[in-house]
Parts: sequence; C-alpha cells; structure tokens
Amino acid sequence: MIKENEWKIPPNAPACMERHLEAAHYRADGALLLGASSLSGRCWVGSIWVFKDPSLAPNEGFCSAGVQTEAGVVDATWVSDQGILVASDSGAVELWEVVENESLIVNKFCKYEHDDIVTTVSVLALDAQAVSGSKDFCVKVWDLAQGAVLNSYRAHSSQVTCVASCPAKETVFLSCSEDHRILLWDTRNPKPASRIETGICRNFPTSLAWHPEQNETFVFGNDTGTISVVDLKNPKASVTSRTHSRSITGLAFSKHSSPLLASISEDCSVAVLDEHCAEIFRDRSHWDFVRGLSWSPLDNTKLLTVGWDHQVLRHTIPAENSTPSVPDNSQE
Repeated sequence: MIKENEWKIPPNAPACMERHLEAAHYRADGALLLGASSLSGRCWVGSIWVFKDPSLAPNEGFCSAGVQTEAGVVDATWVSDQGILVASDSGAVELWEVVENESLIVNKFCKYEHDDIVTTVSVLALDAQAVSGSKDFCVKVWDLAQGAVLNSYRAHSSQVTCVASCPAKETVFLSCSEDHRILLWDTRNPKPASRIETGICRNFPTSLAWHPEQNETFVFGNDTGTISVVDLKNPKASVTSRTHSRSITGLAFSKHSSPLLASISEDCSVAVLDEHCAEIFRDRSHWDFVRGLSWSPLDNTKLLTVGWDHQVLRHTIPAENSTPSVPDNSQE
C-alpha cells in the first residue's frame, strides 16, 4: 500500500529549498513567488517557488509549485499572473510559466545573452517586454513573447546594479551602476539613454524604485545606506535620508494613498519611511543580508521580507498618521 503524501508536494518541486533567499514578490491575488540560491559548494544552484498561501513559506512541503534552475537565482519577478522572469548567475535570462492549475512550473525560454551574472530584471508596463542588467555592463531589452533581445546597450562603464521600469510608460525605465551613474531610458528615442545629474556622485547607486503615483519621481539607495528621493524636473534638489549603515539591497513603495517606502539592506535591517522620509518602522530580526521585499496586495499594513538567513518575515506596519510602534513580525 502506497502511503499518501499528506503534504501533496508537486511532483517536480525540489526536495529542499536552498538557504539563501534572493527574491520575493506577491502576485495581485496574494500568491507569493520566492527565488532561492545555494551560494556555497562547488556549484551554485537555485530554485523558484510559488505559495498560494504565503503564510506557509518557506516550508517546501506546502508550496503550490517549485522547480530547480540550472544556476543560482539572483532576481525573479512576476510577468502578469502566470509568468516568472528570472535573472541567473549563469548569465541567462529565463522565463517560466505556472501551469496545470498552478501545480507545475515549465520553462518558456532560457537565453544566454549576457556575458556575466545577470544582476537585475524588471518587466515593462503592459508585460510584453522586460529589461535586464548584468555585471557585463550591459542593459538589454527583451521581447518576452519571442524570447529575443530587441536591443542591447553598453551605456555603463561598470556592472549594472539595478533596473526599474516606469509603472505608467511601457518604453521608459531606469538603470544604475557601480560607475556611479543613473540613466533614464526611453526606447522610442534614437539615443534612448540620458544621464540623471543628481549631484550625489561620491557613492554608487544599488537599488531603484519608481513612485507609484508620480511618474516624474523615483528613489534610489546607495552602497552606504543612503536613500534619495529624486524629482526628474529638478534632480539636483533630491531629498536624502541616511536610513541604513550598509548597502541598500531593495526598495518598494506601498499602495497607500500617500505611499510608504520600505527599504532593506546588508545591515540586516528593514526600515519604512513615510512621505516625508521620516522613519516609522524598523526591524532587525534578520541575521544575514536582507535580499527581497514585497508589500501585500491584500493588506496595506503588511510587508514581507526575505534574506540569506532563510527567514521569511511578515511585518505589520503602523497605520497612516499613527505613532510608530514596536515592530510586530512573524516567521513561519
């Protein structure tokens, strides 16, 4: 008699999730995508996972679907509801799709167009195209349906640390690099890239995020832990906040009427700033680099973070106009 698998693990899901959690993104319906890597041993390997019930992550036994990747996962994000775009440390950009009632993840393409680790990916508005950045100094624009590179640009003189698509404009995105530059891109133009002169060039930018309601505003974090809010109409008048003590690894705006800004860092902490860049929340429960963050689409007060310590933490952020409170987070 065959004993029934009470966890109902999907048949192609790996038996074990790698220790280092690199990416976390909620889907619109609340499903959670995780990207993981093993950064030790002779071979770096990775995997991607989908949890319909995010409260059960990172327990492999309760995933909806999971799959092993050929190399480590550096970044991963949703494409519409079924697609998953992955940046690989092998130099590949991969597109996966969730099928079979979301119990199976199948590969749509795996293209080795970069010559070094792909550090960052972002899906452009309308979900038809995406952009990738790499340690090979290149930024590439992809046609996701064709699985092909539309344009390849070597506009940076050092490794690309982050790319971020404009939420309302399908041809516009940002890139930043260890060459200390931030570039604004519009692929409709013959010369698509223009440098944003923020007046802050002593340190290099590591992370970017567009404001969800103001197309002319974005934020970036740098390698010293400083966050800057930039208005494209007057970029040299940026507002800065020394939020962390080490490099910033991620930024994300909430869906509040006055969006809150969450940040994560190699200082192992999570912070949330209000619209005036005043800190309203801080948590130090992670004990290794914090690498991924995502706001819940179902509850504006909930923020999820993951890190190299294999923790998936769920934070409750104080309501708007309330007094900062003691951090409340949970780990499953």
